[in-house]
Amino acid sequence: MVKDIDVLVIGSNVMDLISYVERLPHKGETVEAPSFEMGFGGKGANQAVAASRLGARVAMLTCVGNDGFGVKTRANFVANHIDISGVLTGNQSNGVAPIFVESNGDNRILIVQGANTELTPEVLLDKIDLIKQAKVIVLQQEIPMPTNIKAIHLAKKYNIPIIYNPAPAHKLPLDVLQMVDYLIPNESELTAITNMPVSTVQETKSAARRLLSFGVANVIVTMGERGALWMTAGQKETLVDGQNVNAIDTTGAGDAFVGAFAHYFAQGESLDAAIAQANAYAALSVMARGTQKSYPNICSHVTKEVQA
Repeated sequence: MVKDIDVLVIGSNVMDLISYVERLPHKGETVEAPSFEMGFGGKGANQAVAASRLGARVAMLTCVGNDGFGVKTRANFVANHIDISGVLTGNQSNGVAPIFVESNGDNRILIVQGANTELTPEVLLDKIDLIKQAKVIVLQQEIPMPTNIKAIHLAKKYNIPIIYNPAPAHKLPLDVLQMVDYLIPNESELTAITNMPVSTVQETKSAARRLLSFGVANVIVTMGERGALWMTAGQKETLVDGQNVNAIDTTGAGDAFVGAFAHYFAQGESLDAAIAQANAYAALSVMARGTQKSYPNICSHVTKEVQA
């Protein structure tokens, strides 16, 4: 077990099943896909890999399947230097994610959670020593909500900051929102939580203010090519410009941002710097196909590399 963990990710893992298409089929239509790939994914696993590839000491608390995908997923964590003392094997098959990537880089994703549903609150209590070591805990919504809620209460008990990525998008209990230190939705997730439009930066700011009014301390909205917006309960507003890159595949870009932000936060960077670096790292990830395999390894001058 790694000591003094920088980033503990409590969350999902899936095997990505990626079809690259010119366009998606209409109802009842069959469309030929030029290519297909398999890769390691899941929002939690993606975020853990991104943080680890930037040099963070990362541990993963997750449940893999009792099948070949589960075996491969566990080996992938080891290959990415992620502590697996919190990786359990469930009774179900591994989670999978059929992903459809269009020619312009946009994607649509289905999630079959599989063994991820077995990551219960009781598992967290069994791994309390692992939790207490973390500098920051990262959560998403591809595991049971009671597990996230338990993780948040434990983090508060041990004074560990919480980074919460509300994805896939659905509304959160108000008392959960109020305990989150850094809420990182994308635009569609922000709309799902607030029922407010986000077609412009001003609309996005208004929706973020709504979350702040609920008691969230920091809202960081990832906006793709428009960059990222950070707003605080103290009325701070910071807009980080998007990066001008050739986007090939946007799958996993949000996870790259969250994992990178967790890394820079755990290293003691200022929030402005952590957000800017995470935004640049996410931009690098869209320049290659796939999710985890598109994440660059340690890169000490991420921003400069993108802007060069």
